[in-house]
Amino acid sequence: MSGQKTVIIIGAGPSGSIAGALLQNKGYQAVILEREKFPRFSIGESLLPQCMEFIEQAGMLQAVHDAGFQLKTGADFIVGDRRSEFYFSDKFSPGFDTTYQVQRASFDALLASEAQRQGCVIHWQHQVTAADFSGARPMLTVTDEQGARYPIDADFVLDASGFGRVLPRLLDLDRPSSFPVRQALFTHLEDRIDDEGYDRNQIRIIVHPDMADVWYWLIPFGNGRCSLGVVGESDIFNAIVGDQAHVFHTLVAQEPSLRALLHNAQFDTAINGIKGYSANVSQLFGQGYALLGNAGEFLDPVFSSGVTIAMKSASLAADVLDRQFQGQPVDWRCEFAEPLQKGVDTFRTYVTAWYEGGLQDVIFYNHQQPNIKAMICSILAGYVWDESNPYVKNSQARLKTLVELCRTGV
Repeated sequence: MSGQKTVIIIGAGPSGSIAGALLQNKGYQAVILEREKFPRFSIGESLLPQCMEFIEQAGMLQAVHDAGFQLKTGADFIVGDRRSEFYFSDKFSPGFDTTYQVQRASFDALLASEAQRQGCVIHWQHQVTAADFSGARPMLTVTDEQGARYPIDADFVLDASGFGRVLPRLLDLDRPSSFPVRQALFTHLEDRIDDEGYDRNQIRIIVHPDMADVWYWLIPFGNGRCSLGVVGESDIFNAIVGDQAHVFHTLVAQEPSLRALLHNAQFDTAINGIKGYSANVSQLFGQGYALLGNAGEFLDPVFSSGVTIAMKSASLAADVLDRQFQGQPVDWRCEFAEPLQKGVDTFRTYVTAWYEGGLQDVIFYNHQQPNIKAMICSILAGYVWDESNPYVKNSQARLKTLVELCRTGV
């Protein structure tokens, strides 16, 4: 198309691939620069139902359905001998009731392949090393897989680089997160679970028996394997003498239900870790660019919010860019940053309450009211932009009151 607008997207992860497909379908050329070669390992493996809306928007839903990923119908929370189950079909908000638990290597590769099928150009192992937004068009400097450097310009740049945080680093946008420094240790394993009561359609979030701010994730995949991780503040990990693998196995051994469930497990993959993962920025957009997903802000893995926020940011940015390219007046703050931030702040409310213990009191309360549980379930399903839900619209005040009621036994 003559005069076709071009958008450079940094990163071929979920936000980059979704944004690329959305822009291609609106008539623009998306060029994705990805510093790695897919498939590659990544965490963030338990999707939320809200993600399915964005996957559908991008024309990728059937491909994801056909890929054979493990169905996910909800979440089980466990502490000691207490258990609380949330099924997404019981949620308050309309929308998808199920999603998938995915090994991100294959999931991200599938989305990238779908983006290419829809016309996106992807340059693998091309790394952005400099960025200049002072001119009429954004200009990036890129190093290719052979180490050669070249300039490339576009009509707009979307940073979907995730934890690589390319533009925040190059433009000095990084700001410290308000969360304490936490870390996660994790691995994949052949789980060999033989408990007949175990539901592979549910993610398990398990609270440490003695430390309420330490928790484990157990995410089953459809091939007899699972992802297992433990999260806590750094001083807890540092108190255990030994290498990363020893610290991980020590903490896993401290949780009785995990020990029982995984008694036949084959730990066949190295233990990985990430520390100080929470991040923030001074601004989510500027002249000629916008930040998507983790490149802008990452909270915490506890409610699997990362991919949902990433895909939402891609959807919002594609819509604003479409109107901008059509010559319509747009306001990136009001139409992108603020709507995105509303959902992020709702997630933040519940992440903070989880570590402070209040949300755990709500989740494990013995006399949950079905209508309120349905509203909380919508949060866990990722519907944090549904302001018809009182626990979204007035999240802090509503949750504070609910915590007080649960603690007093009302």
